[in-house]
Amino acid sequence: MSSTITITTKVLGRRKRILDDWSIPFPPDLDDDGDSLTLRDLITRIVIEQIEAFRQRQERRKFIAVLTEQQIDAAAEKGKVDMGGRDLNQKVDTDEAVAAALQAFEDGLYLVSIDAQEYRDLDAQVFLQPDSRITFIRLVMLAGG
Repeated sequence: MSSTITITTKVLGRRKRILDDWSIPFPPDLDDDGDSLTLRDLITRIVIEQIEAFRQRQERRKFIAVLTEQQIDAAAEKGKVDMGGRDLNQKVDTDEAVAAALQAFEDGLYLVSIDAQEYRDLDAQVFLQPDSRITFIRLVMLAGG
């Protein structure tokens, strides 16, 4: 069984999460005993992993899917039944996406917590375990300030 890192998203002031938790494989170039990298490197890796997942979803959407009754019911409950069959041709520039994520962190739009320890410096060393939990906390700006 391969080790994974769980990623959670939260928005301050909201109980409901904006995204379901997801997992990424533990980086194969890190040791299982708590190897370190910088927060900048970690965010970069996560953004790149999510871009690849997006591209794979886009590729799958090109094909028409035959849905089971349970899949239709579950999709209808969420508000959208999608059988695919189209090429949205959405391009993502990896370098721009990474730069935007890093800039958003520097601008204070979100915080990062790893195994309940908050990090505020992109060049800080972070230590990952095979079962680490990374939480991205989106900050909500107050109006009228």
